[in-house]
Amino acid sequence: MAILSRYTSRSTLNATSARQGRFGVHMFWVLVVSTALAALALFGAWSWRADDLASTAPNNARQPADAAAFNMGDPAAQQTTSSPNTPPS
Repeated sequence: MAILSRYTSRSTLNATSARQGRFGVHMFWVLVVSTALAALALFGAWSWRADDLASTAPNNARQPADAAAFNMGDPAAQQTTSSPNTPPS
């Protein structure tokens, strides 16, 4: 949507037309290639760390010692307060 200016023979675009991209085959290929590169990078990072993700021995070796730090005993009794609308018992 080019508009010819009075003072120049060049065509100018208004702000809305200048901000909108063009659709077409080139945009499709940009999206396809960028998605493929992102998937390849994700798969590469996963396969690089696959051995670390599959092993569980180092984490389970200290599990009883780590769990002992969280042994807090029984919870305290829950205290209730009487509301102003109930008669005292």
